[in-house]
This record gives sequence, C-alpha cells and structure tokens, in this order.
Amino acid sequence: MLGFSFEPGVALPRPAAVPMLLLQLATCLPSARRLRGAWTLCAQVLLTPWSGLPGFLGASVLLVVERRFRWALFTGVVLAAGPLAPGDGGVHSVLNGIGNALAHGLVIYALTRLTDLYTELRATRGALAEALVTAERERAGRSLDAVLGTALAEIARLAGQGTHAARRLVTVARAATERVRAAPPAQSAGGADVLPGALSPRLVWPIVVATHVEYLVVGTAFLLGAGVPGGRVVAYAAALGAVVALQAYHSMPRLPGMRPPYVAWTLGAQLILALGMLAAPDGPYPQLVGFAAASVLIVLPGRTAWPAVGATTALAAIAMLLRTDGPGAGGTVLLLLDVVVIASVFYGLALLTRLVRQVREARGALAALAVARERRRIARDVHDLLGHGLSAIVLKGELAVRDPDRERADRHLADVAALAERALADLRAIPGESTEISLAEEVDSARKILAAAGVAVQVRGDADEVEGASEALFATVLREAVANVLRHAAGARRCEVDFGPRLLRVADDGRAVPPPSPGRGCAAGPGGNGLRNLRERAGALGGVLDAGPAPHGRGYVLTVRLESVPVPVVG
Repeated sequence: MLGFSFEPGVALPRPAAVPMLLLQLATCLPSARRLRGAWTLCAQVLLTPWSGLPGFLGASVLLVVERRFRWALFTGVVLAAGPLAPGDGGVHSVLNGIGNALAHGLVIYALTRLTDLYTELRATRGALAEALVTAERERAGRSLDAVLGTALAEIARLAGQGTHAARRLVTVARAATERVRAAPPAQSAGGADVLPGALSPRLVWPIVVATHVEYLVVGTAFLLGAGVPGGRVVAYAAALGAVVALQAYHSMPRLPGMRPPYVAWTLGAQLILALGMLAAPDGPYPQLVGFAAASVLIVLPGRTAWPAVGATTALAAIAMLLRTDGPGAGGTVLLLLDVVVIASVFYGLALLTRLVRQVREARGALAALAVARERRRIARDVHDLLGHGLSAIVLKGELAVRDPDRERADRHLADVAALAERALADLRAIPGESTEISLAEEVDSARKILAAAGVAVQVRGDADEVEGASEALFATVLREAVANVLRHAAGARRCEVDFGPRLLRVADDGRAVPPPSPGRGCAAGPGGNGLRNLRERAGALGGVLDAGPAPHGRGYVLTVRLESVPVPVVG
C-alpha cells in the first residue's frame, strides 16, 4: 500500500495521501479491523480528490459496503478515477487513472480478504470438526434407532406376549446380536467448509486476470500514444502481451507442490522478454520486470527465488541507468519501486491463496479425523455396551423356550423385557458425548445373568474401591467378559471375578469356542472387535489388557491392569 501511495511519475505523494494511507491501513490490517466502518469510508471519500488515490477508496468500498451495493459503487469509483488522474487528460492518462484504481482496489481487497480468511480459518479450525462430529452423532442416533432400536422395541413387545412368542423373540435377538458384532458401514465425512462473506480462493483468479488485462490495455495505450513507429508498436505490444500472459499462467491456482508445466521454458522466456525490452529503443515500461520477478517468487523455492529477484532487479536498475534516454537516478528509484510493488502484490496473492487452500485442507483433514474417531467410538460402544445385553436376552429367551415350567418361563420373559429396556437406554446414550456405566450394577448383573445360565459367580475384592475412569473401564471389561462366557465358553460352570489395586481379572472354566467367522468375534477371538475395543480403552488409560487360555488348559482368563501388579494364578 505504501507503493500504491506514489502516483506514476511523481516523486513524493500528495499531503492528503498520508491520512488516506493511514485510513487504508486501519481498514485492511487485521489488528485494526475493529476500526473499519462507515466513518473511515466517509473520510476517504472526502480525501480522494486531493490524495490522488481512488484505488484505496475502491478497496474500502469492497471491504465495508454491503454486498448488494459494493460492486456498483466500486465501478463508479473506478470510472471517476479517470478524470481525476494526473496528466494531460489524454486517452493514456485517463486509462491509466482508471486502470490504477481498478488494479489497486481489486488487489488490496483480495489481499485483505485472503488474510482475513486465513486468520478466520485458523481460528475456527476446530469448529468444522465439532459441527461434523455433532452431525455424525445425530446420524448415528437415527441409524441405531432405526436398526437396533426397532429390534429392541420388538423384543420388549414379544416378551409381553408370553411363551408362544419366545421363539420369534430369540430370532430377533440373534439377528440384532449379529448387527452389533458387524462393523458399521463407512460414511462420508462431508460438510460445508465456508465462512459467510469469505473470498474463495477460486475468486482470486478473476481478480488476477482483471489486473493483468488492465495493465495490458494501459500499456498498449501508452505505446500508441507515444509516437512509436508502427513496426515497433506491434513487436512491443506482442512482448507486453507475452510477459503479462506468462505472468497470468504462472499465477494460476494449483495444488500445493505443483509447478506449472514447462516452467523452465516459460519463466526463461518471460525473463528474457522483460529484461530485453529495457535495451529496446522506446520500449514498454520497465514494470515488465516486476511481472517476471513475481513469477520467480511464485514458481521457484525461496532459497533460490529471493536472490534471483534481487539479481533481476539490479539488472533492471543498471539497464535503466545506462540508457542515455533513461529516467535518471530519481526516476529509476520510482520505477524500481513499481517493480517491487508489482512483484510483491502478485506473489502475495499466490502465497495467500496457497496458504488458504492449505489451511482449508488441514481443517477438512482434522474434521475427517474427528468424525472417524467418533464413528469408531460409537461402533465400539455399540459392541461393548449392547453385546452383553443382547447375549443375555438370547439366553433368557432360549431358557423361556425350553423351560416346561410356565411360571419360570414367564419370569425369564420378564427379565428379557427388563434387559431390552436397559439396552434401549444404553443405545440412546451411545451417540452422546460419553456413555457411563456403573461397576456395581455390572457386578450385580453378572451374578444374575450367569446364574440364569447355570454359572456360579465368585467375586473377590471390593468393587466399591474402584473410582474414576478405571470404574468405567472395569465395568466395560466385566460386561464384555460375561457376554463372552455366554457366547463362547461351552460347558462353563464357574466364573471368578477378582478386583485388586487397579486390577480386574475375569476367569471361567469353560472350553473356548472360536467365533463363527473371522473379524466378527469378540474378546475370545484374536481378531475380534471386543478384544480390540477393550485394548484401546485400556491403552487410553495407560493400562494393559491380556486375554487367553488359562494356564492349566481349561478355561479363559481376561485381565486388565492399570499398573504393574501381581496377577493371581487361576484355579
């Protein structure tokens, strides 16, 4: 913006340009953005005729005025800049005033909005993840209710119909158990990643094109009005068009790490044309070097680009100083200022566009990771929390089918209804932020469920002494262990539950039965969801979970330790 404050061919800005520049800084800089508003815009309207900086007013219009009015007002500011431009009032001076106002306004607007967008994206990088996780919970809640919720409600209904519906009840419960064991289908982590009023990086390209076309038009008008012979006009206009077109080509938005195809040839040609015109008689503006320098910064790595830009600028300065018809030392300094400003502007647009794209991609990746973690957490909770209840429902239903005593069968069905209601409560809690289960309740439930299956339960140690996160872990492990005894421990008659200092061990004396198919087992299976889920839970608390056959060859032992403690020997 300091470079934009100097009018073409003027050594010092007008006095009114100083407050105009300060107001523009207040409008654009993130640290002063709170000052931006109607008062800064009105002050700039008053200062514009005396400052010679209508481009600043145009940028402020785009940044401050409401969207439905801003582009019409911006157009009016740009057109009014023609008569206000310094010069003889000819075609070139009018076009130069309009072109500078257009280019300065669009560039300042784009750089400011890209900076704002980058800051907002970084500040809200967790907001998208939070929104998508919330959406995933809602989706999972609907899906679980539609699949398992319907099945559990049907189980509760069938349990109330008596023993004649018990076989149907067992069939529904088994199907629901299979759904719990199966991995949920993958869902896309879609979601909008937009900010209200944000300048999308894809809209930077039209701004880049507009500023390039502006320079091409103004440069061609200068050549036509400078009395350059016809043959040279064509050659110089072609060189001007080639340099500007190559700059636009190098500035095109690309994926990170991608360079323009044939960049060695295109960049070389641009540098040769831009520097070669400095030696041509009555050649175009030396600002062509600014476009070439911008391309160097855009396409070359920083350790190479900055020395190359310095060398290019030095060559341009030497070439202008050596010309007998050159602008002299003062004019050379002003032209070099233009070169630096042009190079900085187009490099800044490319750099900020790249940074915005990168932070958007990082934001999306964080959101996808958060959704994936939440999906795994929900699937794990469904398996761990509902598997036990459904296994118990299947067991109770089968007992009701086989028991000849009508009264006992009715009691089994009453237990089924209670288990179904409890499973429904667990199901509805799973999509929430956390699901908590009570260890004392799980111990009591284990006694009742295993007793109904003919398995005697012996509990040693005090479960009430387990607190905090370890309580939820031990409750989940106990629930899964009981489900495994019901599903896989053939012939089990005894189950031992031992509590120690930060220790839980569950052992049965049954014969382990492998899961029916790989990847769909539970804790007894080496690749099952249950064992993997429990190990993840234990590892999150710094603990270790071990599971395997008992040392004497009969039975299965599942142990979770939150620190190194002696493990009692089974049996």
